[in-house]
Amino acid sequence: MLKSVQERLSQLPKSIRTVTATEAKQELDENKGALIDVREPSELADSPVNSSFTIPRGVLEMKALDQFKDPDKPLYLHCASGVRAQLSAEQLLKMGYTNVSAIVSDIKDIQNTFNT
Repeated sequence: MLKSVQERLSQLPKSIRTVTATEAKQELDENKGALIDVREPSELADSPVNSSFTIPRGVLEMKALDQFKDPDKPLYLHCASGVRAQLSAEQLLKMGYTNVSAIVSDIKDIQNTFNT
């Protein structure tokens, strides 16, 4: 049976942690985690976010292990609206990462928070 994005999101495990951009920034300032942008390269020029690692969702599983060796490192994922970030967080948790958060703010809020 085919599922819509909203149905898929509603079925994500409750263990997927979601935070606002402000919460993520505060935590990153303290825990030295990594901010990961899972948007496509074509989206980045119009709305860049400072200090993000860029790993598009389509290649996340293939690139994450190269970039982040410590499974306990705090990882904060963002996209344009929070949908891809949540789906990506699910994949990283399945891969064995233990400290993953999805930022559910929209891209303007993320830019306002991280580009100051």
